[in-house]
Amino acid sequence: MQAIRKQGVAAQPDASGVPALSIRDLSVSFGAPSAGGLTVLDHINIDVRDGEFLCIVGSSGSGKTTLLRVLAGLFRPTQGEVLFNGQPIAGPSRDRAIIFQDYSKALLPWRTVRGNVALSLEARGIPAGQQDAVIDELLAKMGLRAAKDKFPGQLSGGMQQRVQIARCLAQEPKILLMDEPFGALDAMTRQALQDEILQLAAEKQTTVVFITHDLEEAIYLGDRVAVIGGAPARIVEMIDVDLPRPRNQLTTRENSHFLAHRHRLFELLTRHQSAQHGGIGIASRNGGNG
Repeated sequence: MQAIRKQGVAAQPDASGVPALSIRDLSVSFGAPSAGGLTVLDHINIDVRDGEFLCIVGSSGSGKTTLLRVLAGLFRPTQGEVLFNGQPIAGPSRDRAIIFQDYSKALLPWRTVRGNVALSLEARGIPAGQQDAVIDELLAKMGLRAAKDKFPGQLSGGMQQRVQIARCLAQEPKILLMDEPFGALDAMTRQALQDEILQLAAEKQTTVVFITHDLEEAIYLGDRVAVIGGAPARIVEMIDVDLPRPRNQLTTRENSHFLAHRHRLFELLTRHQSAQHGGIGIASRNGGNG
């Protein structure tokens, strides 16, 4: 049954040596403070270890997506810096692939599933004659083999998101940056894709930074969960997720440590969200999907 499948055991994050990502005293503002500008992120400091699955949670408008775009090289910080393998990030790179929530806008509607995945290989300069084997392997991993000749508009939301993930994996990135990628999907599809991304990250030993509103999703996926909150947003707490791998959609979620983490995250976000918009914005579904 797909919803309760187990994943392979992920490589342990490397706590020694140079971090995969180093976020140093990072602040992001839009407009000058003297002209009524807004500071979104304030003095953020995080080290993301090589091979780590780091989840970031915070209420709507807390700056999670802004942070991810800085990591992707799409935004420049107002203050501080982000290092990738010890080197400053100056712009986008194929080493850092970003997966968006809105899969319908991420895919090229005039290209088939195969054609969308091929786009990354074309960008890498892979000769056409060498692309088929790579594409076939990725489509098999993502359960898309039977859909290879279909267009995005002929696919369900879950299958479209699988195509976007396959296309990003075709880049052979060292880091996956995922911006609430499963937020618009139904519960069963969401759980299946959670397990698949854990499996793929373990197989490829890929570092993942994963943005989510869903507290249970963050705990289920993450080695650590970073909580951001306040206005402007800062790191409220960093939680080590002491749950064994491989994880299971039933037994992991019933673990007493899982429930304790869920309670702690809910408490932290409830306490800090008032600084942003003065009310509770954490929905009850899955313990906090906002």
